[in-house]
Amino acid sequence: MENVAHQDSDRGNPLVDALADWLVSQALRDSSLEEVFEGTCKRLYAAGIPVARSHITFRVLHPLYQSQALDWQRDRSVELKSYVHGVTMDSWHKSPLYHMLEHNVPDLRRHLTGDSAILDFEFLEELSEQGFTDYLAFLVRFDDNIDPDRANGIIGSWSTDRATGFTNADIRSLKRIEQRLAVAFKIKIQSKLTENILSAYLGPGAGKQVLNGQIKRGDGETIRAVIWYSDMRDSTRLADSMPAHSFLQALNQYFESTAGAVLRHGGDVLRFIGDAVLAIFPIRDTQEVASSCQHALQAAWDAQDALAVVNAKRIGRGEDSLDFGLGLHVGEVLFGNIGVPERVEFSVVGPAANEVARLESLTKTLQERVLVSESFAANLCVDWVPAGQFKLRGVGDPVSVFAPPVKKI
Repeated sequence: MENVAHQDSDRGNPLVDALADWLVSQALRDSSLEEVFEGTCKRLYAAGIPVARSHITFRVLHPLYQSQALDWQRDRSVELKSYVHGVTMDSWHKSPLYHMLEHNVPDLRRHLTGDSAILDFEFLEELSEQGFTDYLAFLVRFDDNIDPDRANGIIGSWSTDRATGFTNADIRSLKRIEQRLAVAFKIKIQSKLTENILSAYLGPGAGKQVLNGQIKRGDGETIRAVIWYSDMRDSTRLADSMPAHSFLQALNQYFESTAGAVLRHGGDVLRFIGDAVLAIFPIRDTQEVASSCQHALQAAWDAQDALAVVNAKRIGRGEDSLDFGLGLHVGEVLFGNIGVPERVEFSVVGPAANEVARLESLTKTLQERVLVSESFAANLCVDWVPAGQFKLRGVGDPVSVFAPPVKKI
């Protein structure tokens, strides 16, 4: 115990000691990356470490983004930036951080003013022009992958505008904090990766329930929801008439138009069943019925608008246009895990889920792109177009079916 106490007294700055302890506690708590990074930067400044600007970048496992970055400046809040797959900025490849990744350099320091200034990167010249005087970059790896475009870890920098730059004591404190910051980030990035994967493959709502512990077959609950079921028209003919990669591209364009509209309007996409989309707009209380129906109807209109844009481009290239049928229904479904013990799937099951699929099949017979059930139509005061009463397979009584009015632009 005496040795530990002696080592603690040697640390020097009690506020840096407190920050190191705070980072350990944050690694175990449900705080965001933004909160951890901003809290670190503010506590460093309060401890007398003259950080005026800081940056951190890390890879993420996400269907849209390949990496994210956090930027903080003393006079503003932290800013999150996301970088999509396949788009690499020239400025990144010319940056000191990429140089560190490429050459496996763990630390890089550059004075930005005075006789000892080294401005060997354009970015450093920009910092100098903005009034920064010293720059300290760091790299902490999480594994042995040294490929600069696939490395896992964090890479970042600290900059100051103090005339004399960072002192040796400042740099020792920053290096100490970097390691603890990396531990906190590694845990939170891993947690975020899990959340991203579950959200991408199950949908945000189902993913959240799985993270909350609903992982066994049979776990679930009965909920009331607007149910969306859309199916691509003529998919078999299209698949037979074009190369596989072209059909896959067409299928994704259809999904982006339909499932993309669902997500933009707050729905949960649960499954892609071949070329069909199963989604829900949950109804949490009676006041949300009309709102959920409105969101679903707006998504249906937006899906048609999006597909019209897609088709204009496809026709311009001499390609076949795409189309879909869509059924919208309101009912109770079991929302939970189904399957076998070794392989489960989070989805909705029940009579209402079957009815919406039957409703969509009517769109082909009636030559309507969108059809809704009476239980859906009754919640919105719009000029529904009656399509008649029909006996749906598996449903006892005939059901009244309606087509929505043409969207007013």
